[in-house]
Amino acid sequence: MRATHAFWLAGRQATGETAFDVTSPWDGRVVGAVSVPTEAQVEEAVAAAYAVRDEFAATPAHVRAAALDHVSRRLAERTEEIARLISAENGKPMKWARGEVGRAVSVFRFAAEEARRFNGGEAQRLDTDAGGQGRLAFTRRFPKGVVLGIAPFNFPLNLCAHKVAPAIAAGAPIVLKPAPATPLSALVLGELLAETELPAGSWSVLPVPNDRMPALVQDERLPVISFTGSEKVGYAIMDSVPRKHCTLELGGNGAAVVLADFASDEDLDRAANRIATFSNYQGGQSCISVQRVIADASVYDRLLPRIVAAVEAQVTGDPSDDATDVGPLVSEDAAQRVESWVNEAVEAGATLHTGGKRDGASYAPTVLTDVPADVTISCEEVFGPVLTVQKVDGEEEAFAAVNDSKYGLQAGVFTHDLQTAFRAHRALEVGGVVVGDVPSYRADQMPYGGAKQSGVGREGVRFAMEDYTYERVMVLTGLAL
Repeated sequence: MRATHAFWLAGRQATGETAFDVTSPWDGRVVGAVSVPTEAQVEEAVAAAYAVRDEFAATPAHVRAAALDHVSRRLAERTEEIARLISAENGKPMKWARGEVGRAVSVFRFAAEEARRFNGGEAQRLDTDAGGQGRLAFTRRFPKGVVLGIAPFNFPLNLCAHKVAPAIAAGAPIVLKPAPATPLSALVLGELLAETELPAGSWSVLPVPNDRMPALVQDERLPVISFTGSEKVGYAIMDSVPRKHCTLELGGNGAAVVLADFASDEDLDRAANRIATFSNYQGGQSCISVQRVIADASVYDRLLPRIVAAVEAQVTGDPSDDATDVGPLVSEDAAQRVESWVNEAVEAGATLHTGGKRDGASYAPTVLTDVPADVTISCEEVFGPVLTVQKVDGEEEAFAAVNDSKYGLQAGVFTHDLQTAFRAHRALEVGGVVVGDVPSYRADQMPYGGAKQSGVGREGVRFAMEDYTYERVMVLTGLAL
C-alpha cells in the first residue's frame, strides 16, 4: 500500500476520512495520495486561525522574519527533490520546475526582508491648520484578519508562496487551499513551515475539493481572499462576498509587440527566440505567456519565419528529461480544449504554420496567422502552447491591437526607442509593460497584477502585504512640535 500524504491543520499534520490520487499528466501514473480534511477539520483550522489573529499580529518582526528565512533556506536545500515533485504532479519540464523552486526561495527571502522593515510608521504634522496645533498623526498598518489563499495548478509552489509569505510577513494568519490537481508542492511547504516557531494556528494547508470552496469563501472569519485562477471563478468569488477584500490574479492573453525600429537580424532573432520560448514555457500555462504577436508590417515578413523556426526548435516530450522544453498540459481535457480552439480558428480561415496536433495531454507548439478577430482563440486566454501572429501598420495600430482585448495583464514591446517605451507605458491598458522583451517577465518583488478583466489588486511581496493590511492612524495631542 502506498502512503497517503497528510495535510497541515493549524501547524500540525492530520488526516481525514477520505483521500484522492494525484496523477502525472505525462503518463497517468499515480504520484501520490492526499488525505482530504473533513468539514470538522476545516472548521478547526479556520477557528484556530481566527483565534490566533491578534497574537500573530503582535508577533515580533524578527520571529516572522526568521521563519521566512528558514523556509527560504530549506527550499534551496531541497531544490532538486521539490522540482521533481512539481514536474511529476504538474507535467512541468525540469528546467522550469527548478526555476520555480528558485523563485519561491526568493519570495520567502523577500518576505523576510519586508517583515523587518514593513509597518515602520509615518508621522504627519497636523498643525498646518490652527485646529491641529500641537497634534501629530502617526500611521501604522495592521492585518485585516485571516487570509484565505486559493492557489492554481500552474505554479503549484511559487503561487502558494505568493499567498503564504506575504501573509506571514504582515502578521496575518493564512488558510491555504492548493489546487486539487497539484497539492503536493503545497504540502511540502507545510513541512518547512512546521519546522519554524510560528504560532500553531497561524497557518494551515487544506487540500479540500473545489466544490467545498464556497463555504470557505463565505466564512466571515476569513475577511481577505487572495485568489489566482480563472476570470470566471475569480469574479464569482468577488460577487459572492462584496464586503470582503479580494485580490484576484486572473487571466490574460499576453501580447508581444515588435516595432519597426527592432529590425536588425540580431534584433529579430532575439525577438523570435524569446517569443517562441515564452509562448511555450509551462506548456503555455502561464497568465503572461505570449499568446499574441503584433508585428509592424516592415518587419513581419522577416520575423514570422524566424518565429516558426524557433517554435519548431522547442523540444517536446517527457518533463523529467532535462532536455525537454515543453511538456504536457495539466490534463487531457485541457489539451482537448486547446485543440478545439485551434480547429475552430483554422476552420474560420486561420493559417496553421506549425503544430496543431494533440497526443493525449500534450499539444504541439503551434503558430497561427490570419486569425479572425471573433474566434475563441482571439478573444479568450488559450492557456496552452499556441501563438497567433498579426501584421499592423505602425505604433498606433499596434498599441490599439494590444488594447483590443478584455484582458490587460502584461505586454511586451520590442523597441530601442526610449520615447516609444514611455508612450507604450502610457497607452497600453495593462498592469505591466516590459520593454525590450516578452510580457512573460515577472520579478517576484515587483507589483504584479492586471487591468480590465485580468484582476484586482497586486501581488509582489510588499504589495500583497499592503493588500492584506490597512492603515490605522493615531493622533497625539499637546505636543511641542
